[in-house]
Amino acid sequence: MTRLSKLSRSLAGRTAIVTGAGSGMGRATAHLLGDEGAKVAVVDVNADTVAQVTAELTGAGYDARGYVTDLSDAAQIEALVPKVRAELGPIDIIVNNAGVSVPTRLTDTGWEDAWAFTFEVNLTAQARLIRACHDDLVRPELAAAGGGRIVNIASTEGLGATKFMSPYTASKTAVIGLTRSLALEYGDTGVTVNCICPGPIRTGMTAEIADDDKAKFARRRVPKRRYGDPEEVAQITVSLLLPASSYLNGAVIPVDGGMTAQNT
Repeated sequence: MTRLSKLSRSLAGRTAIVTGAGSGMGRATAHLLGDEGAKVAVVDVNADTVAQVTAELTGAGYDARGYVTDLSDAAQIEALVPKVRAELGPIDIIVNNAGVSVPTRLTDTGWEDAWAFTFEVNLTAQARLIRACHDDLVRPELAAAGGGRIVNIASTEGLGATKFMSPYTASKTAVIGLTRSLALEYGDTGVTVNCICPGPIRTGMTAEIADDDKAKFARRRVPKRRYGDPEEVAQITVSLLLPASSYLNGAVIPVDGGMTAQNT
């Protein structure tokens, strides 16, 4: 039967870089991209988790390579891109997922260091990676096939705030601003730039919160009455990466069980 739709939902053969892919939402995103036929660059600072996730993907028959990269180091980002290009081909997709959180009060002696490190990883690394991949993302043959795709992972902390989290909250708010600005900058190239704002998700970042406290928070603040799973975020991320998602640009999408829609 002939398909009635004209836009492709296939990621087969596309090359994707996923940062923070060693665990949580990044790992789930890497798995989904593999499921959809993409070639996946698994990027993380932790060598053990890079090896594990890469083995999971290749063991399933997917085309994946692992890259241990400290995203707070500009030189390592610059070195990453030609390695990926040589092994997997020109980059079609960036998922800027890596992030850190360092709770700190404004008056703490370590606040300056926490601020600098958080912004380096959560914001500056995203911009640096996009810059490093620019020529790949705007190449004519990719534009003709639906265009490059960039998804930046922010947080509902960029839409609200939690006390003692000023570096994290400010950096995630800035990710939203970066996304919107680059969506305009790339608007006529075929490249789309969108942003996901995960809410309370069961990841390594929330692992230290006691289950009882998670349950109490979810009952009080989340209409779905539970924390989300990493794949529930990854499914939305991957939907933004489809060639068919060509007219969604500059969007900021909360994936939070309805938390930010609730007044009280």
